Amino acid sequence: MKRIEYIRLQDVAPERMMALMNEDSLRTHLMEYPVFDVPAARQWMEEKTRIDETPGCRVRAVTVRGELAGWCGIQPDELGFELAIVISSKFWGTGLAIFKDLMSWAQELGHREVLFHLLDSRPAYRALEKMASRVTATEMEGRRFTTYYIPVNP
Repeated sequence: MKRIEYIRLQDVAPERMMALMNEDSLRTHLMEYPVFDVPAARQWMEEKTRIDETPGCRVRAVTVRGELAGWCGIQPDELGFELAIVISSKFWGTGLAIFKDLMSWAQELGHREVLFHLLDSRPAYRALEKMASRVTATEMEGRRFTTYYIPVNP
């Protein structure tokens, strides 16, 4: 079995995604949202599945050695297409590999640039600053983010 695998959200039980998305360590670095119950998790997964079907987008659950680790994707936002990586703290060491895979997806999907928003609770990342064409402070839904504009190399 591969270390990291990407599976469609509809292939994950809502109860599993609910438990992951309700982890306190994960919620610390995300937009505020109510605690999920099974119907809310199912609704969230259905919305992400609709996004996955949108041209230029791809959203997947992430498993590490067969264990649900989180989700990731390329999805639209008001500034363009953003990369999203939401991983349980138990799997934070896999973030760089997931990021590289997302950049490959962005190239495959024909993007010239993608954005990576990090909530202001996260430190600045020099590696992201070096690869970004620009870095700005942005505000969405009343929260502040550092936004990295990352060119996608052909």
